[in-house]
Amino acid sequence: MVEHGDIRVVHRGGSKIDFREPVITNDSRFLLCASGECVKVFSTSTEECIHNLQGHTDLVTGLLLKPSNHLQVYSCSADGTVRLWDFTDGILIKTYVIGCPIYSIYASANHEGIIFIVTSTLNDKRSELFQLVAVHLPQSGDQLVEARELSAVLGDVSCNPEAIAFGRGGEYIVSAKGLQLEVYFFKKQKSYRFSLKEDNKKGGKNTFMCVACHPKDDCIATGHEDGKIRLWRNFNHKKEYTYCTLHWHHSAVSSLRFTPEGTNLLSGGMESVLVQWRYNQESQRDFLPRLGAAITHIAVSPDGALFCTSHADNKITIIQSCVKVSAVIQGLVKGESVSSDLIVDPRSKALVLNGKPGHLQFYSLQRDKLLFNLDIVQQEYIHESGLQQFEVVKAAFDASGNWLATVEERKQKAAELELNLKLWAFDEQTQSFVLNTTISAPHEARITAMCFCHAVDSQTTMLVSTSKDGHFKAWQLAAAAHTEDEGPSWSCDFVGAYHSLAPECCCFSADGSLLAVSFQEVVTVWSPASWELLTTLSQPPGAVRDLCFGRLSCSKYLLGTTEKNLLCCWNLLTCSLEWSTSMDVSLLLADPVSENMAAFCCQEGCTDLFVFKPSEPRPLFSHKAVCSGKVTRAVFAPREEMLESCEESSQWLNRSQLYFLTPYMDLMTFTTKAEEQRLMASSQQLVIDDSVAMTPFYLLLGKHRQQREEDQDSLSGLFAERKHLPQGSVAIKELLQTPAHVLPSTSFLCSMFVQSLLVSVTDAREEKQHAEEEMESQKEEEDSEGEMEFSTSRPEEASVGNQAAESAAPPLTKAQGRELRRLKKLDHSWLFSLLD
Repeated sequence: MVEHGDIRVVHRGGSKIDFREPVITNDSRFLLCASGECVKVFSTSTEECIHNLQGHTDLVTGLLLKPSNHLQVYSCSADGTVRLWDFTDGILIKTYVIGCPIYSIYASANHEGIIFIVTSTLNDKRSELFQLVAVHLPQSGDQLVEARELSAVLGDVSCNPEAIAFGRGGEYIVSAKGLQLEVYFFKKQKSYRFSLKEDNKKGGKNTFMCVACHPKDDCIATGHEDGKIRLWRNFNHKKEYTYCTLHWHHSAVSSLRFTPEGTNLLSGGMESVLVQWRYNQESQRDFLPRLGAAITHIAVSPDGALFCTSHADNKITIIQSCVKVSAVIQGLVKGESVSSDLIVDPRSKALVLNGKPGHLQFYSLQRDKLLFNLDIVQQEYIHESGLQQFEVVKAAFDASGNWLATVEERKQKAAELELNLKLWAFDEQTQSFVLNTTISAPHEARITAMCFCHAVDSQTTMLVSTSKDGHFKAWQLAAAAHTEDEGPSWSCDFVGAYHSLAPECCCFSADGSLLAVSFQEVVTVWSPASWELLTTLSQPPGAVRDLCFGRLSCSKYLLGTTEKNLLCCWNLLTCSLEWSTSMDVSLLLADPVSENMAAFCCQEGCTDLFVFKPSEPRPLFSHKAVCSGKVTRAVFAPREEMLESCEESSQWLNRSQLYFLTPYMDLMTFTTKAEEQRLMASSQQLVIDDSVAMTPFYLLLGKHRQQREEDQDSLSGLFAERKHLPQGSVAIKELLQTPAHVLPSTSFLCSMFVQSLLVSVTDAREEKQHAEEEMESQKEEEDSEGEMEFSTSRPEEASVGNQAAESAAPPLTKAQGRELRRLKKLDHSWLFSLLD
């Protein structure tokens, strides 16, 4: 058995972007947010991901702009490191090793060279006691620096980043936890504590949820669980403090932020409404409603031009200061559970699963971006607890991606169940799916499984559904009607049953010639062409939960899992059990582009992964404890470019990548050490490659350099006197690789750059005169040699001989010599003087 070795489980796609408060840069051009183990840099205008800062080996827990350099950002992680990045170029500058898990990070302009972090008191991730410590960052030229100089500032703080804030540029720091508010003054080195009662007279809960400090006045805003906002003043005295109360939110206030000038206070919570309070005129309020989901974080740009809100549906909304939405960055929507399986759209290669209520979301795993939402239920969702509404529970694609089948259900009472089976056709014009057929009450009970026939050469498109009512039904695409207005539609082609047993799952073979349907402990094999029951397979005890046909060279095998913790493999040629093993398999799935199969096994509260081929007794790969809990949703996503891994333990990742959902709704995947190093190298190197956009300036500097060199070699004799553009010079490379913010203005560079490309008239005349003198001297040497060898020949013959000798001599050496002289005379010192 091959252990995991250099293969790690990572957050690669679909990570939460609302986990921590995002950061807006000083010029409001970029937005940075923590996303799993990396930091994403988005453009606030185009919503595109500009950079993906990778380097952390655990969850990123905080971001912070460096106070002394607004073009750099700190990131902290549970891996015990703080990393400094140049986010404009996507380069890792320095790594500070702290040595313990970090949960949030803070800094102020008054404390240069010091950052403040929240760590666990006992250096244990399971500890519930946290402290705020100051970390002195050593000045070192090394990229990896040990930062062990820690000093405690506050003990017993909250791990919620919203519960700690700096006031008056770093004169004091505020921490809220439970019913207690603590203010620590750095100059006095003294803290004041203020407490509230658990319940007020009206029954509201006074628990502190978040804090914010006014940038200029001594005022602290606190949000509470009952929806109230308190503004604290005179808190530098233990007994003379005062506060006033603001109330609009009907539930807990999750985030508070003052604008940079302190003129407004922003608040948000479960209502999906951003409230803007006027400072010292709290009766005047502005609202931005219907933001789609509960607000979890609020951020304000340093120049006050932009606000942004993070939402519980993994979304970031960028808002202009005039309280108008300008952009939305949507991540993978994660609900409480995923009713439909994880499936991959054959057309767009997007991951498809439940999204917003009543929708399916199409999420690009390559770009880590939500493509679009498809409204399946097509009814307005009512946000009311206890109200039963339609929910998408099943979804499946055909082999070509032209058809999508969905099942939605709503259970109002114990005896009533509403079911709808919908077939969606792909529209080439709109590049989306359009509803084609709706089948109300396709079965009398809940649908347990559904699958398409994936045979490529099949003449008809077929869908099979199984239900608790004891039947499975085959739905077939009927030909178009005679009338031109109507298109093709779906109808029931066959209804099957077996001994009044309830079918649990179904699966087509790769060529579509066989259909396997499990009826409790019995597996039935049918022929879709004639709907004849070919054979039955059984391996008691235990009902069959999953069925999978083998692929490619293993297509003769049928695998199934039972409730009695058995994994069975049948040989369809002999109709006998090939092998079986005792495993508590929670999920079994096959790779569509190889013979590999994956089995997730639950053992001792954790899930193990086994990758194997049905024809081989030894697993190809195993990974213990990929996550805690039970994995019930996973999918193989085919790669766009095949990996070239030669190691046995990672060859199963060459063609496909395995994604799975944890019980905490985290989308995880497996990656190799070589793949991580390749991604790290690409993120750390600042080079001009073929991925750069095709712009006129880029074409001017030699986009097709290789093609030009080939053309110049073939026409070197004709274009020997033409001057080459300096696209390969060191000066041009320095111009391209130098960050734009350290270069002079373009108008200043342009004139000097153009002048450096011009050739003066005197230089051209001198070169021409020098070339003529060289040719004359060369002719004299050749003539003298010709006279010595052919002294008896006529002058005409001598001139012909000289011409033949000149034509036979290769002109390449001369051209190269002239080019070398020209290159030596080129002067690009103007650029180096600017860079210095």
